[in-house]
Amino acid sequence: MQLAGCDHTSLSIRPSTRADSTGTDDGKEQSVRTVSTHGSNRDPEQDPDRGSNGGSSREPVRSMPQLEDSIVIGIDADMSSASAHSGESIRRGVMVAVDEINESGGLFGRPLEIVVRDHRGNPARGIDNINELACIDNLVAIVGGIHTPVALEELDAIHDNEVIYLGPWAAGTPLTSNGRNPNFVFRVSVRDEYAGEFLVSAALDRDLDKIGLLLERTGWGRSNHTAMTQALNSRGLKPIAVEWFHWGEPHLANQVNALLDAGCETVLLVCNPLEGVAAVQAMAEIPSARRVPIVSHWGLTGGKLPELAANSLRKVDLVFLQTYSFINPPRPERAAEVLERYQKLFPECASAREVFAPVGTAHAYELVHMLAAAVRSCGSLDRQEVRRSLEAIQDFDGLIRHYERPFQPELHDALTIDDFHLARFDEEGVIVVDDSEYGVEQP
Repeated sequence: MQLAGCDHTSLSIRPSTRADSTGTDDGKEQSVRTVSTHGSNRDPEQDPDRGSNGGSSREPVRSMPQLEDSIVIGIDADMSSASAHSGESIRRGVMVAVDEINESGGLFGRPLEIVVRDHRGNPARGIDNINELACIDNLVAIVGGIHTPVALEELDAIHDNEVIYLGPWAAGTPLTSNGRNPNFVFRVSVRDEYAGEFLVSAALDRDLDKIGLLLERTGWGRSNHTAMTQALNSRGLKPIAVEWFHWGEPHLANQVNALLDAGCETVLLVCNPLEGVAAVQAMAEIPSARRVPIVSHWGLTGGKLPELAANSLRKVDLVFLQTYSFINPPRPERAAEVLERYQKLFPECASAREVFAPVGTAHAYELVHMLAAAVRSCGSLDRQEVRRSLEAIQDFDGLIRHYERPFQPELHDALTIDDFHLARFDEEGVIVVDDSEYGVEQP
């Protein structure tokens, strides 16, 4: 079947010019092969393409990799821009799952392979990636990235191509509740509708009811504005003030001061890593007696915030939403097995503390195994059949938990608010479960 956007006479995928971390230090080949198409060796924190909606320059393309005997899983994520840690954590979760599946014989006796595309936080690149990946005949699904704005812009391409999209991070409610029938988007991640309730509850549990919102001006920010406002309204409350910012704003002092001037006792923050740095730095610059806690969504954990704002973090009470920790896993034996394989593939990882952006890895791992279960169940690689099979999975025993039924036709979100917890960065910048009495020493 010829799908939208597919021209098999011109399709090509760019192999990476850099190492792909698929082997160990001793050169032993692993049972997972990736074709990486990062396409940039620039400093990800300085990438000018990040967040642009415009056209993008393209590197010269090369010939299509030989994938005829393999079953392909695509990855479409930020691999080189400000949230590159999130993309790499997702890639690693996919690789660990694929390594396990291939070691047990693959699917139908065929190995799984991974094709990685880098959208750099740019919706136009993301749409191109979806259209090109969907044209690989033996591609069964695409795993997405951190950015809700990119994923929302990709929805037409996803459904025009009838390609399964697995969401391990982007949390916007409209991504899965997209009005499409059939719906090709499945998610193991946060859903903003639940996140708004969780974050508002976290603030109120600290006896802080004068709540201000600091939100990025994107579809993700608007999704959270709706969810947080509804959560407050259900309690007879409303935001004390709402401040917005654009992607890439280097300073947020004006917005933070406006929230404090309005009388906020705490700030609910929705941002990605670079803007997270700006928000934390702005709060740290406030005199200590006037600072208020920040309760954040998880987007700021997808980059290098602990490195870029280390001094400021010591002065700010920052907690944020998480769903999984390899340090304090809900299912320790299962986590130990996954961590052992993770360290086999990435031997530089000495312990669970060194699994960065753990939610991306855990969610991507879970989704690939759910996909494999659906493929085995329906006995087909036909995307419509696999889509229906994903909706019918029952009694799935996962890394995060046991799912009686992860997906249903009317709800393609596997996680619920019961899977959420608060976390913070410790003194070494590692994400740890927050079990402290709230507050930090104010120097």
